[in-house]
Amino acid sequence: MTIFRSALCGGFVGVALLALSAGSNLVLAQAKSANKEENAGCVPVASWVVPAGKKVTNTEIITRAAKQSVVLLGEMHDNLEHHRWQLQMLAALYAVRPDMVIGFEMFPRRVQKALDRWVAGELTETEFLAAADWDSVWNTEANFYLPLFHFARMNRIPMLAFNIDTRLRREISAKGFDGVPESEREGVTRPAAPNIAYLDYLLPIYREHEREGKKKPETGRDDPDFRRFVESQQLWDRAMAQAIHRVLERPGRPLVVGIMGAGHIKHGYGVPHQLKDLKVADVAMLLPWDSGKACGQLVVGIADAVFGVAPFVSHVQQYQRLGIRFEIAPEGGARVLQIEKGSIAETSGLRDSDVMLEVAGVAVKQSGDVVTAVKRQAPGTWLPLKVKRGSEMIEIIAKFPAAER
Repeated sequence: MTIFRSALCGGFVGVALLALSAGSNLVLAQAKSANKEENAGCVPVASWVVPAGKKVTNTEIITRAAKQSVVLLGEMHDNLEHHRWQLQMLAALYAVRPDMVIGFEMFPRRVQKALDRWVAGELTETEFLAAADWDSVWNTEANFYLPLFHFARMNRIPMLAFNIDTRLRREISAKGFDGVPESEREGVTRPAAPNIAYLDYLLPIYREHEREGKKKPETGRDDPDFRRFVESQQLWDRAMAQAIHRVLERPGRPLVVGIMGAGHIKHGYGVPHQLKDLKVADVAMLLPWDSGKACGQLVVGIADAVFGVAPFVSHVQQYQRLGIRFEIAPEGGARVLQIEKGSIAETSGLRDSDVMLEVAGVAVKQSGDVVTAVKRQAPGTWLPLKVKRGSEMIEIIAKFPAAER
């Protein structure tokens, strides 16, 4: 993680900039120009900056990063500019290190076969997303990621499912690491202990989440519930680090590029910390940086280098989103695994572990039943949900807001 602290060596690297389409079902909304003048010069668009240091060239960054064993590329999941930057980085790194594997936080290990078949050219887009259970495992527009998937397929670059099932993370959060039998941990070993700085980083995030219907603004570092929450976060980081480590044990030691949320990379607290525990130290931490972001956030250690992208541009989708992650329950219905903050699901009163048995009067038998019903819902309408909560049967009305004029 210290690779960019030293002088960066030169060497010409030709970087292919690839055009990226947003997809026909997305409409770019007007971006707010609320950036303060004092923030404009921190990380200019199309520039690399070493935090609290100096500007560096694209050639320097790519040359140095390509010499590492691991390159982690962060993102905000719903920011299209971040995914465009990731695609550019993949193209640049591949030009130097074609012996590459691309790992994705978005996929749990159980869908690895679908990734293999996609790269081999055996599946269409639709077949791939269905086989990878995209609508259940990742609650983000697929068009944001498809250019990355196509890049891997076009060049026959192996894609790796980094993650574990949401259900396991939830169990660890509820019971703690030792409370879940080893046979049910998907091979994930005990994470390296977090440092104090990481606990302080996670604490305000935890306080903003509701636990058993109540917020806990006074929670401290030693709170048992908070510690279990930390363990569940670290399990995620550990799983991704172990997946990377396994690739590096292969003959030839290919370059591993990780596509993941910035929170797993920042300050080296997440995946880099677990990689260090696994004796993998040559890691590059690279992040996109919205050019209007406050300068005070660009502190030493947040990343090895950041690349300036245009300020966040919201995307208005032509279909609706409920704001949940779910799985099809063995007994039938869709079990809610996670609810987005401020989503329609949260507003309507859906809770984690609720099982949606019917959507608009139609029995839920597969993930597509939920996705299709929600996508076709018109703005300003109500969607009835028949829900099983424990032993109780209830009806919840999801109210979709009217379209803005």
